[in-house]
Amino acid sequence: MQFAIMGAGAVGCYYGGMLARAGHAVTLVARPAHVDAVRAHGLRLQTTAFDEQVPLRATATPDGVAGADVVLFCVKSTDTESAGAAMRPHLAPHAAVLSLQNGVDNAPRLAEVLGRPVVPAVVYVAAGMAGPGHVQHHGRGELVVSPYPGAEALVAAAAQAQVPIHLSDGVLGELWAKLLLNCAYNPLSAITRLPYAALVACPGVWDVLRDVERECRAVAAADGVQIPGDTWAALEGIARTMPTQLSSTARDLMRGKPSEIDHLNGYVLRRAAAHGLAVPANRLLHTLVRALESGAAAAPACDNAAP
Repeated sequence: MQFAIMGAGAVGCYYGGMLARAGHAVTLVARPAHVDAVRAHGLRLQTTAFDEQVPLRATATPDGVAGADVVLFCVKSTDTESAGAAMRPHLAPHAAVLSLQNGVDNAPRLAEVLGRPVVPAVVYVAAGMAGPGHVQHHGRGELVVSPYPGAEALVAAAAQAQVPIHLSDGVLGELWAKLLLNCAYNPLSAITRLPYAALVACPGVWDVLRDVERECRAVAAADGVQIPGDTWAALEGIARTMPTQLSSTARDLMRGKPSEIDHLNGYVLRRAAAHGLAVPANRLLHTLVRALESGAAAAPACDNAAP
């Protein structure tokens, strides 16, 4: 199969690298410095099991999606509309577009821009960019994808690449489950600049995580969404399975970049307001991260991040 990765940061590079390593044709659409490194040496894919240079195509222009059977859309939630508009003229009529993004509403937002269906997907992977052309994988890697015509071919291709994909009719609930995790860990890691295991060792943090969980579940229920599984067990598991990870929000702040907080805790605030619900823990975390963003440009850089 032919794949294109639109917005090839850590998440996109991990999946693109795994697919290319399995023999699929992959084109990364990424920033120029990253593209130059990949063109010169291939993508360095570093995991706990192997460390390899994977050859694949890379370009800094959106026409890199042309001819792809599957486009994995991995840009930040803040860039959904602009990146979608840039790639729209180059999409093949048969291409399946999957949104591999944080937040709940990216797929419908992107579909509106493209004028075609977009498949929502939930991403569970810990990865970070160690430098141009160098992605480090720290754990997990599975995807939960909404069924669509041709999805079985994607599942088979991903299996060859050791990327587990679970097809689910309940992706909206799964997206909310992931949103809950992000609302809990992302801002706290960003505010404290602590990785997850060190974060939860601080007094009172588990109580805050519990408050965020309760608020997110209440808002989801008001929206008519049932979040599957044991969300508290999932919250506990994050610190155990990704102990050394800093959140993507922490990475953004420490590099002086805008974060996705408006699409995480900010989304919960907006949906809560629509239902007249109070979400004080989410409001405080959202407010603190927004306040920190104003001085983030002066902060030191950081190498580890988890989506």
